[in-house]
This record gives sequence, C-alpha cells and structure tokens, in this order.
Amino acid sequence: MRNTYFVQDFGAVGDGIAKDTKAIQSAIDNCHKNGGGNVVLSNGTYASGTLYLKSNVFLQINVSATLLADPDISGYGRDVHYNRYVNEKSMDLCFIYGENAENIGLCGGGKILGNASAFPNENSIYRPMMIRFLNCSNIHVHDLRLHDAAAWTTAFLDCADIRIENVDIRNDKHYNGDGLNFDGCKNVFVINCKILGTDDNLCLQASSKENPVQNVHITNCMFTSICAGVRIGLKSIGSISGVTISNCTFKNVWREGIKIECSEGGNISDIVVKGIVMHNVSRPLFILLNNRLESVGSSIGLTQIPEIGTLERVLISDLIAADDDEMKNAHYRFGKDIMGQPSFSGIRVDAEQNHPIRDLFLSNILYTFIGTVKKKDIPLDYPEVLDMRFHKGERVSENYYPNWSRTAFMDIRNVKNVSIDNLFFRLLNEDDREPYIIENCDCIKIDIHFENNTG
Repeated sequence: MRNTYFVQDFGAVGDGIAKDTKAIQSAIDNCHKNGGGNVVLSNGTYASGTLYLKSNVFLQINVSATLLADPDISGYGRDVHYNRYVNEKSMDLCFIYGENAENIGLCGGGKILGNASAFPNENSIYRPMMIRFLNCSNIHVHDLRLHDAAAWTTAFLDCADIRIENVDIRNDKHYNGDGLNFDGCKNVFVINCKILGTDDNLCLQASSKENPVQNVHITNCMFTSICAGVRIGLKSIGSISGVTISNCTFKNVWREGIKIECSEGGNISDIVVKGIVMHNVSRPLFILLNNRLESVGSSIGLTQIPEIGTLERVLISDLIAADDDEMKNAHYRFGKDIMGQPSFSGIRVDAEQNHPIRDLFLSNILYTFIGTVKKKDIPLDYPEVLDMRFHKGERVSENYYPNWSRTAFMDIRNVKNVSIDNLFFRLLNEDDREPYIIENCDCIKIDIHFENNTG
C-alpha cells in the first residue's frame, strides 16, 4: 500500500493567502525519502512557489483543493531548466518542476491555477511556466484542471513513458498560451483531454538529434485555440516518427488545425491522422518541408542554416472540416495580431522543389468552406519554398508566410507519390479562387468532387 502524506500535517494552511511552499515541499521530500507515495492537498487553496517533484511521488490535488501559483515571484527557483526557443528565453521559471526523476505524477481531480493575472503579460522572466519536467520517465498526469498558466502550461523535455489523461487545460489569458509541449520525448499517450489556449494546444518537437520523438498517441481529445491545434515539428533538428492522432475534435481554431513542419534539417515520418472533426478551423491541414534559422521559433541548437531534411509517409483519412458564418470574419489574438480570415484557408502542402515531401495519402475528406474571397483582394504572385542556404533574406513561402491562400480548398505542391482519394469540397459563398491546385507532384490517384452551394 502506498504511503500517504497530508500537507496539513507539515504545517500547510490552505487559506489561499499563507505561503504553503515549505510545507508542501517538506511533504514531498519526506515521501520521497521514505520510498514514495502520495502527497495530498485537500479542503483548501494552497499558495505556493516552485515545487520540486521527486521520484516515486505523486502530488494529489483532491477535488476539494486548489494549488495556486504564489503571485510573489521571489518564491520561484532559479535552478530550473528553461525552454529551448531562441526567442523565448524569458520563460525560465516554473511552478512545478521535476528533473532526473522517475515514477512521478500529478492527479486527484482538483485544480492547479497558474494565477496568470498576477504576472506580466509578455517579454519578462517573471512569468512562470506551470509544469516542466526534464529527463524524467514514467510520468502520469491525470484527472486535473490546469488553468490560467502565466506562460506555457507544460513542457516535457527529453522524457519517456508519459501518460496525460482526463486533463482540462485552459490557458487563454496571455501570449504563449500553449497546452502540452513534448520535446525529445518517446512513448507518449494523450487521452481524453480538453485544451483551450492562445497558442499551440499540443506540440511535438525535436530540438536535438540525441533525443528523437517516437511513439506518440493522441486520441479522444478536443482542441480550441486562437492559434493552432496540434503542431508536429517546426523545432525539428532531430527526428519525429510514429505519431497517431485519432478521434479528436477541433473547434474555433483561428490558424491551423493540424500542422506538420519539418523546418530545421531533421526528419518527420510515419504520421497517421484518422477520425477527425473540425468546426471553424481556418486552415485544417498544413504540411511544410523547408529550412530556416534566426526567425520565430528556431532552436537554440542551430548555429547555421541546416540542409533541408525529409518529410515522408503521412496518411490522413476520415476528416470532416466545416465552416459556418463565423468564418466570414477576421480573427485576432488580443485584438492586434491577425490569426485567420477567409483568404487564409484550405489544405496546404508545400516543399522546396528539389526536396519534395514523399508518400502523402489523403482520403475520405469532406470540407465545407465559407468562401467570399475576391481575387483582387489577394496578391497575384504566390511565392515558392526556397532553400534558405542559398536565398537568405529573400521573401519566400515559409511557416508564417504567405498569409493568404491562392486556392479555396487545397494547394499541394512538390510531393512525390501523393494519393488523393474521395475528397469532397463544398463552397457556401462565391469565391474567385480555384478550388484546388496540384503542382509538380507525382500522383498515384486523384479523386476530388466539388459542389458550389452558393445558389
């Protein structure tokens, strides 16, 4: 039988005002020292700074309890590992931290509150991430509400055997409102989760060649985001492979639903997406193979523009994407950053012509698009993806540009072995653009049906 340690026995007050950091940490340390077990918070709100989770310890926040991030920044440790983005060094602090630990977890049915309103909005080190685990294994986070993080909700770095289950994430107060971030992780299961945020709801990334991302399972989840739903890559020095996304819904996502970006010289392969429903998602699918450096999101491990990597063996099937009148509008993040509008639409697949994406299979897709775009409202010249080792500084097609689409439904370019089977496109309002373009591709099969429902 597991040991149980109640934080009240170590002096925790639980009134939401007193600082309970020392009491909770003492309970964790004693639990760890005595072989592990559960450290329990119940019947109250416990304000705390950085907590260090140890091997064989589960922090259990009961349904009657809330773990609240202390608004006093002096209570957050400076010995925690920051994330690996060049442009986001400010997010160095965190609320719950684990390093080189095994058999750890967070559970209980209660709530962890990041107290976002108590911290500066952006560009400040004084904005703690909610949860960060570095080089940990056998992690279980389940049956919790993770709300109002001051920065990212989670970062799992170089971790293995992770199970995230029945978790409700709400991170909609600030920029960098990410949900679940996995970098260099393997054997990951995300099940029955609901994520709402201002940035990527779920990310899979590989910032080094030493720790590939492998064996990831995402199922029965709901995603809502001012930015993107699920992102695979962008940070992709290493490899990402063996990913399945199934039986998920995406609602009100103002940029991309599922985006796959191999942009930093690595390799992304063996991705299966099946059984997806999207409602009001500006760009349902986005797949890109290119190279980049010194721009938003580049990895700290890059010292020069990498050679373009590989992106292959992607199968996407049984997907419904449908717009309603809400999608006639432009959508912004915090009133100033435009995220999506009718001219930013469709399925987009692109690569540099000498480095094509390989083996892309799309089948059983029903896409209903709002339309309304006039040709005069979009630029005439659609840029190509270029090898940035030889075209540095030029304006090219890349991860955040162009911010318009030359087609209404689908634009696929530079793919070797593409199969398009049983795709049905329905247009709700007049749109001047071509329904789809397939360019410089070796096509195995093309089966596309189009219905103009504008009356």
